[in-house]
Amino acid sequence: MTYLVNSESDKKYMINLADGYSHLKDSPKYSPGEVIQHIKYGYRGLIVDFDITCQAPEDWYHSNQTQPDRNQAWYHVLVDGNQQVTYVAEINLNHDHTGKPVVHGMLNLFFSGYDEEKNKYLRNDVPWNPGNPPDAPPPSPPPDYTPPPAPS
Repeated sequence: MTYLVNSESDKKYMINLADGYSHLKDSPKYSPGEVIQHIKYGYRGLIVDFDITCQAPEDWYHSNQTQPDRNQAWYHVLVDGNQQVTYVAEINLNHDHTGKPVVHGMLNLFFSGYDEEKNKYLRNDVPWNPGNPPDAPPPSPPPDYTPPPAPS
């Protein structure tokens, strides 16, 4: 199937939808602030942002051991208990139901609190842009915020 697309200028473009088209899911399963567990590697983490499809360069993608489908949501995850950030395909994640807090050095940069009722960290307005970190320090948590208890 081919469509004629008009741009704002007088140029016209033809798009062939049969070339490289694959169906994308309507929306990601997880959202920023949710705690997940990696199915294969077992680590826990906190979703800080996501991409509707894999935005990693081809060489990075081909170096990935599992190479899950690029046409699914991919998540930027703060790994619990260390300073790593991972980029993970949705198919490799499950919700974490342990209720344990996430410990990560960048948590307070991107999150302003924790909603116990929803079991979800509260994402602030600091943009996720690993190539260009924010100039300003992270915002202070709300005055009535009580951090979750440390793991025992």
